[in-house]
Amino acid sequence: MFGLSELAILLLVVIVVLGVKRLPGLVRSAGRASRILKSEARTPGPAPVTDPADPKLIKARPGDWTREPEGPAA
Repeated sequence: MFGLSELAILLLVVIVVLGVKRLPGLVRSAGRASRILKSEARTPGPAPVTDPADPKLIKARPGDWTREPEGPAA
C-alpha cells in the first residue's frame, strides 16, 4: 500500500504538525485504545435471551395465505 519513503514522509509531517512533545502521549493513547479494542473483540457478549413462550418463528403450512398471489407464478 505505502512504500517506506511515503511512510517516512508521513511520519515527518506528523512530527512537524503535532510536535515532538505531544507525539509520545498520542502514540501511547493509540496503543491503549488498540488493546481495549482487541480485548473487547475477544470477549464474548451476553448470550441472547430467548423466551420459549414467545417464538420468533412463524410456522406456515402449504395453503395458508393471508391474501391471493398477484399474477402467474414463474
